[in-house]
Amino acid sequence: MGTDRDKDPILYSFPESFETERLLIRAPLWGDGQAVNEAVLESMEQLRPWMPWAQRAPGVEESEAGVRRARLKFMERTDLRLHLYLKETGSLIGCSGLHRIDWKARRFEIGYWVRTSCSGKGYITEAVDGITDFAIRQLQANRIEIRCDARNERSKRVAERLSFTFEGRLRQEVSDTNGSLRDTMIFAKVRGLEF
Repeated sequence: MGTDRDKDPILYSFPESFETERLLIRAPLWGDGQAVNEAVLESMEQLRPWMPWAQRAPGVEESEAGVRRARLKFMERTDLRLHLYLKETGSLIGCSGLHRIDWKARRFEIGYWVRTSCSGKGYITEAVDGITDFAIRQLQANRIEIRCDARNERSKRVAERLSFTFEGRLRQEVSDTNGSLRDTMIFAKVRGLEF
């Protein structure tokens, strides 16, 4: 991909898909809206406390529009949403990606969610591990973060299982889905320290 800090990120070339042991992880494609919609609708109750976008059930067209916007952002290199598919069945099990990108510093934040029927099977841990490796090898990441609501134990455990270093707690940092202020926990891996 090159290391030219002044290069326009839209010129960066890297794979749009990769695999882990059980998962195909790939960029969003037009037409993914139906599968995303089904996964979101199945998981609304579990997503609602943590995801601002999950406060109301989307329609299929709304999900497809979101997928198309994500595809454009991926192509612009401004946000790298990734869809997670179970290789064995081809079904979409959740979404992840690299967000809040700073290309000059090579800093990325990993976000993730899994559909309810696939929860507790280690898919997100596997996906985040694969995405971390992708960011290091393909994108020359210097810093990879996981940020989560301090009350979100499951999200926090993913970071801990993958040996992300706990860096701190931002107190009353952002509004939660109910409008109350909440704490954010920050975990990170940094080149030269954790990889």
